[in-house]
Amino acid sequence: MNKIAVIDYGMGNLHSVAKAVEFVGSQSGDDVAVIVTSDAQKIANADRVIFPGVGAIRDCMAEILRLDVDKIVGDAIRCKPVLAICVGMQALMLRSEENAGVVCLGFVQGEVRYFGDELKDEGGERLKVPHMGWNEVNQVRAHPLWQDVPDNSRFYFVHSYYVYTDKQEMVTGVTNYGTDIVASLADDNIFATQFHPEKSQHAGLTLLRNFLRWDGTS
Repeated sequence: MNKIAVIDYGMGNLHSVAKAVEFVGSQSGDDVAVIVTSDAQKIANADRVIFPGVGAIRDCMAEILRLDVDKIVGDAIRCKPVLAICVGMQALMLRSEENAGVVCLGFVQGEVRYFGDELKDEGGERLKVPHMGWNEVNQVRAHPLWQDVPDNSRFYFVHSYYVYTDKQEMVTGVTNYGTDIVASLADDNIFATQFHPEKSQHAGLTLLRNFLRWDGTS
């Protein structure tokens, strides 16, 4: 049985993620068990771990530290495939500009930046923040989670802050919203997305299906 743990620290669209994973598992004929939990032992016993998140990073980090989720995520990263989603992705970085500056987990070399209040498209039209809705993702690096996902597929985004990293070799997907931003990245057995695969219809479900079969290597 393929055991998937969705980390519960009270700050994420947990059950929609779990339901989407259960759906792709059943559609693929895989024997999948999904649990939503903050129990360190149950997460340690899982084959794969999903680290979701929505909301303000200050509140997320407060709950992550209060519940020792930082240690749980660190342990998972050392030994199994991990999928981080939205604020889960941002929490992996070194720091965030949100809430006047927040120290994050520091598992990935990068930082989280604000889009700014004067964000404009190529035609000079002002863009709304948060970046909310569907946008194309250009696959800039091959990865097993992109299997059967056409390049420039559209995924669903909801965020006011974005990840920046100097380590461009980690970047697997880029989207444009006034500027090119990291839509996804991979670092060894971590795959992280700024978009929500569970809300992204066929392309997102295909990515989740690929995660169920990913061994954590590129």
